[in-house]
Amino acid sequence: RLNHAYLFIGTRGTGKTTCARILAKAVNCEHPVDGNPCNECPSCRGIEDGTILDVVELDAASNNGVDDVRLLRDEAVFSPTTVRKRVYIIDEVHMLSKSAFNALLKILEEPPRHLMFILATTELNKVLPTILSRCQRHSFRRLDAKTIADRLLYVAGQEGINLDPEAAAMLGRLADGGMRDGLSLLDQCSGSEIIDVPAVLAAMGLAGSYRTQELAFTLLSRDVSGALAQYGALWRDGKDPAGLLGELAGFFRDVLMHRLAPGSGKELLSGAYGDEALESAQLSDAQALWYLNTIQKHLSAMTTAANPRLQGELCLVELCGLAVETASPAVSPIPAVAAPPKRDGAAVEKKSGPSVIEDLPPQEPPASEPETLQPEPAAAAPDPSEFWQAIVNDVRSQIPRGSAIFLADPSVIRGEYADGELVLYRKPGFEANLVTDPGTLEKIRQCAQRLAGGPVIVRTVEKSADPPAINEEKLSQLGRFGNVIIR
Repeated sequence: RLNHAYLFIGTRGTGKTTCARILAKAVNCEHPVDGNPCNECPSCRGIEDGTILDVVELDAASNNGVDDVRLLRDEAVFSPTTVRKRVYIIDEVHMLSKSAFNALLKILEEPPRHLMFILATTELNKVLPTILSRCQRHSFRRLDAKTIADRLLYVAGQEGINLDPEAAAMLGRLADGGMRDGLSLLDQCSGSEIIDVPAVLAAMGLAGSYRTQELAFTLLSRDVSGALAQYGALWRDGKDPAGLLGELAGFFRDVLMHRLAPGSGKELLSGAYGDEALESAQLSDAQALWYLNTIQKHLSAMTTAANPRLQGELCLVELCGLAVETASPAVSPIPAVAAPPKRDGAAVEKKSGPSVIEDLPPQEPPASEPETLQPEPAAAAPDPSEFWQAIVNDVRSQIPRGSAIFLADPSVIRGEYADGELVLYRKPGFEANLVTDPGTLEKIRQCAQRLAGGPVIVRTVEKSADPPAINEEKLSQLGRFGNVIIR
């Protein structure tokens, strides 16, 4: 059974437009096989090579005006010349303007029998409900990394490309669920005679799991100079700063997922790091979240930064600063299983999750151990009942005197601390605004983390104003005044 309008929904590269073309061939095929096009009849071949003009593809991103849709509507009423159904495939339909949507709605309400629409979109929320109600919807999900890797190996075999299975697995992860992205990445790497993991890393400008893991443990050990030296070496090797921070975020994400779902969450992990490496980063959930949020903040700033390399260096310095001041995680060195043996600078195989091959040049042993920053012993957290008062006493000297007066007034603002979270209850008004500006809140957060010896989340909650006190004397006078007016 066929509908007159279909809506294909899904992320990029998952096959929406491809399936729309297959459906257009299937409804016009002269000799279908179990509903599938035969790909041999004149209709199938004509649709495939674009010589049949009754199957039309439109890109709504560049043809999104009401005049474009009106022209389509005027043409759609004519019967097809060479096939049974005239099919319009409209890609990125969410890009149509509201007036264009309304013009399209008219023909969707009363379509001719020979007409079929196939709409494709990546953003369902932008499609008008009136359009949605007249279409049969089909959702396209992301493909898993193994499915993409298997397909890439098949394509590479058909094209005579020497693709290593480990490299195919890495390309499958980098494709992020999109088959088209996976094929594009394979095409970028096809210049290498043998596409292995080092070739993929070089083509994509990535650091690789081992070097990323090495940098992460340097950050956790609070070695600022060592982290900056590793970052500089990666930058000189041509690694992209944004890509490097993205890989670093991927490591801490795996650490967090490994903690939250140690047994059943294996499919949530990227597979680039072994269990021993993830367990060696002994971070609490709050600490892992802080690392992730800090990296994401600098990644967002990097899109507009004049010097992306500097932005990456600032990120590393801030991550090391957290470890010194608040996180103080108990960090084990990089496990021996993750450190590859060196064999005269040749390609080395190591086990950290899946088998990964990376070209590591021989390195001279350092003359002396790098000096590491030693954290100051964290102060014991005060009793929760005294926590807020300790913050007030510390922060008052760092803010203007007017703001300090309101900070110490419990009727304006008061804080309650529990389980790594400081909630500030403030009354609405100008006074509370003075002590909840971003600068003061940051000083409060830093002080709270110093007192708690770990990351602290600070949030504000607006409380309702206290009811005014009743003045009995004025109330009596008002009553007497009312009695006089009534008499």
